[in-house]
Amino acid sequence: MLDGLGNLGVGKYKITPKSVVNSAESGIIGTNSRAVVEDVHKIGNIDIEKFKAITDKKILTNQVIITDNRIKHIIERRGQDFYNEYGKYFSDILANPDYIFKDDKENTALVSKSFVHKGSTVNLVLRLVVEGENPEYKNSIITAIKESNKRFAQRLRNNEPVYRVDTNE
Repeated sequence: MLDGLGNLGVGKYKITPKSVVNSAESGIIGTNSRAVVEDVHKIGNIDIEKFKAITDKKILTNQVIITDNRIKHIIERRGQDFYNEYGKYFSDILANPDYIFKDDKENTALVSKSFVHKGSTVNLVLRLVVEGENPEYKNSIITAIKESNKRFAQRLRNNEPVYRVDTNE
């Protein structure tokens, strides 16, 4: 959570807001704009083939990132314990999902993986970068959600996945 200096504790790391940029050369937001520059953390890669049914546009990259702001959001909504327990699995969830669902928001997927030994499923909301968008952007994690096995079974009854892991391997 936030300490008295506005720093965010994330596991053993502290996220400290970066300095304010006010430069025409920065290109962060635009000329004479003031913006806080966030740290961006590479999480891993996705198999683009598994995500093609999410959008009718070409997915531009397989790389996935998360920003300090999104980490803070996850901790605020799900708790530090959730992030400490499941944050280390985000890369594996993306690389080896059990299910992928199309989200209501454009170019957004719900990437799911069950943790049998923990009796729950973790869903990552993933925003895909597609043709027509800035090619320098990366796919990004928007949030993470933990569901009980009962709630996830309901999701499966009510939503058709665009990808399902082949359990016959």
